[in-house]
Amino acid sequence: MTTPTIYVLGLGNVLMGDDGVGPAVVRAFEAEYIVPPDVEVVDLGTPGLDLSPWLADAKRVIIVDTVKSDLPPGTLRLYKKDDLLVRSPSPRVSPHDPGLKETLLALEFAGRAPSEIALVGVVPGVIEMNLELSKPVQAAIPKAVHAVVAALERFGVDVKERPNPLGQQAWWASNKLLVESR
Repeated sequence: MTTPTIYVLGLGNVLMGDDGVGPAVVRAFEAEYIVPPDVEVVDLGTPGLDLSPWLADAKRVIIVDTVKSDLPPGTLRLYKKDDLLVRSPSPRVSPHDPGLKETLLALEFAGRAPSEIALVGVVPGVIEMNLELSKPVQAAIPKAVHAVVAALERFGVDVKERPNPLGQQAWWASNKLLVESR
């Protein structure tokens, strides 16, 4: 068994509308592409400061999440590791803040941070209790998937298209009727 050295991590809360874009993008990516065994694709949900185990000693990491911006919802923003570390960490305003910068700084200090990080960020429109993504964010998913593929290829990964793409219905979408009936 090969130990993963590259991770593709989807961050976000699928119960909070557009905040679920990270999990939606990694699910769409897995439905369309195959990666070698040294790459692991994971929906992490809202790990908070528990990102450390996923980033420590990894060579390269791609993170897909929402990002704050004044740009229109659905806009794609791409960041590298240096972009993430350039400013001081801001206060965490909720328990769902991923703590990415704080985790990276701690791992840098310990000499265990990934050498390369790519953040594929999508500007959210609506973050409220809802299982659906807004139309602009939903429309950004294919662009975000292509950004993940481009980052993996930049990292030297041989990404292959699936000959027969998998279905993309997420576990939370299949439970939608159950949630709505309560």
